[in-house]
Amino acid sequence: MTQTPRAVAVRDVTFGNDRPFVLIAGPCQIEGRDHALRVAEGVARAARSAGVPWVYKSSYDKANRTSLSGRRGLGMEEGLRVLEAVRDAQGCPVLTDVHDASHCAPVAEVADILQIPAFLCRQTDLLLAAGRTGAAVNVKKGQFLAPWDMAHVADKVASTGNGRILLTERGASFGYNALVADMRSLPIMARTGWPVVMDATHAAQEPGALGGASGGAREMAPVLARAAVAVGVAAVFMETHEDPDRAPSDGPVMVRLDALAGVVAALAALDRLAKARPVAA
Repeated sequence: MTQTPRAVAVRDVTFGNDRPFVLIAGPCQIEGRDHALRVAEGVARAARSAGVPWVYKSSYDKANRTSLSGRRGLGMEEGLRVLEAVRDAQGCPVLTDVHDASHCAPVAEVADILQIPAFLCRQTDLLLAAGRTGAAVNVKKGQFLAPWDMAHVADKVASTGNGRILLTERGASFGYNALVADMRSLPIMARTGWPVVMDATHAAQEPGALGGASGGAREMAPVLARAAVAVGVAAVFMETHEDPDRAPSDGPVMVRLDALAGVVAALAALDRLAKARPVAA
């Protein structure tokens, strides 16, 4: 049964499947204060030029790296200081991953949105801890999960009394080292009533394809973003970096920062068209 569409407010940004889309963007992992501030300024310019509301995203810990040698980030304490600096400089909401239930409360003191990684989307204790903070919770759909199963995931968070839930598509496993993005999952998840996000960069990933790291097709991220916006989504998640080939993680799929403005402008035009003439579910 299709639920009534909900709107989720985060500071001055509102997510809704029938509202103008929100851009969630930033580098995969936090590399340092100065770098974060520079990327945030670039994202801000791209979003503002297209008239798009935006959220800054970056992770203080990438606990799900392919190999033990993969760089994980600055850690929670230093990472949160960087996110706080970005939030204060730009006045924007900030989003970061949480991997452990004990991290949720301290991270929610700084981050406006707690993100549950795809591999952890069914971890009940983590979902409940995130929900209890009162922060908005963005849950990425596991590569192993059907879109209709995300209703049960959302119910776990909602059971805490938290009505600020986002559900993200990031591709489904398609054999080894491959993902496929099924655009049907977007309206299916939207039937829950919760705002739906398209993670265009991770859906272009090739997990483990480089042996000790993930590969991907960076040029496909804008293609997937356009397709999702044409279907109708509340937000598009796109990681970005000024030099993706030198980034410590997910470089193969991150959009170049100097290309972001053009991508976002095209998405904004498609979003206006799609929501002016919505397709009946």
